[in-house]
Amino acid sequence: MTKILIDADGCPVVDETCQAAEMFQLPVLLICDTAHLITREGVQTLTVSKGADAADFAIVNRVEKGDIVVTQDYGLAAMVLAKQGHAIDQNGRLYTAGNIDQLLHSRHTAKKIRQAGGRLKGPKKRNKENDRLFLEKITALCRQVCKRA
Repeated sequence: MTKILIDADGCPVVDETCQAAEMFQLPVLLICDTAHLITREGVQTLTVSKGADAADFAIVNRVEKGDIVVTQDYGLAAMVLAKQGHAIDQNGRLYTAGNIDQLLHSRHTAKKIRQAGGRLKGPKKRNKENDRLFLEKITALCRQVCKRA
């Protein structure tokens, strides 16, 4: 059965994801490290040790073909795609074979700029419209995935 895994550390759309999952009766697994204790009623939470990429590896070890992963992390999204899962970010952008290489490249370039002492503009402040659009996109993804199952 398809499930939704949430990279919950710093995820602003946990409630919207749970709302969409409930519509399609999909189980949800929140994965966070010990620095972020996140729980929701009726949702399983897995807390992993604090450490670089601990939550990401826990997700990769649990994702199966057809599962949905909510994450902001391009590297994790690439691993999810490699396991034939679906990955979506907090703004409703689907990670695909067609865009993941460019996203990983831009992440690498940004890291090089920061390491050289440069600064980059951060994301815009999140608003209710962002949450509404995400809910619309994840609902469509759930519908698509459930039709295939």
